[in-house]
Amino acid sequence: MKSLFIPFITFLLPFAALAQTRTDIGLPKPFFTGEKSVEETIAARRTMRHFKSKELSLGQLSQLLWAAYGVTSRDGLYRSVPSAGALYPLDIWIAIGEKGVEGLKAGIYHYIPGAHKISQIRKGEVRLEITRASLFQNWMAEAPVIFIVTGEYERCTRKYGERGISYTYIEAGHVGQNIFLQAEALGLSAGIVGAFHNDLVRQALGIGKVYDPMLIMPVGYK
Repeated sequence: MKSLFIPFITFLLPFAALAQTRTDIGLPKPFFTGEKSVEETIAARRTMRHFKSKELSLGQLSQLLWAAYGVTSRDGLYRSVPSAGALYPLDIWIAIGEKGVEGLKAGIYHYIPGAHKISQIRKGEVRLEITRASLFQNWMAEAPVIFIVTGEYERCTRKYGERGISYTYIEAGHVGQNIFLQAEALGLSAGIVGAFHNDLVRQALGIGKVYDPMLIMPVGYK
């Protein structure tokens, strides 16, 4: 029993630390039909580096998070992206600016796919910290919302060994494309950033080293 119990507790420790300070917020239910076809969104998708200072609705944020990593089956086993062994080693964090999303205060939020809700883990404006961590790409702070995708390799490597690291990166790519396409379908746009200091991104988010930042995506109106 001891050999099974210790790894399970170790797996839960990062989440226990977050739970001490989090504030949970339910999200509107996602919708499954839209005004644009998949073909139209693929053809129109562009990487955006300038955004209007216009807040998103809570419904838009909900839809983006569901598209990124939400649950797509009644039994909760399947999500919006494929995952090796259905292990889902990623986490989605969002940095919301002042008046970034209607009804939400500025801060860092963690997406909880199973319950389709977010938890605030840090209060206050953090977008500039993220831009500094991203080699001072200040255009990122124009976006009302910044998505950060992190991987926890151990969730995947415990089954697949070192190959699980590659599988985690592949999964992050699927999430990024879903955010791009869902943003376009909602009349929004997204940028994508891969140049950043991992430790500084973790510091800005207020998360531990088990979470490895993989990509950052500012989202807002064109």
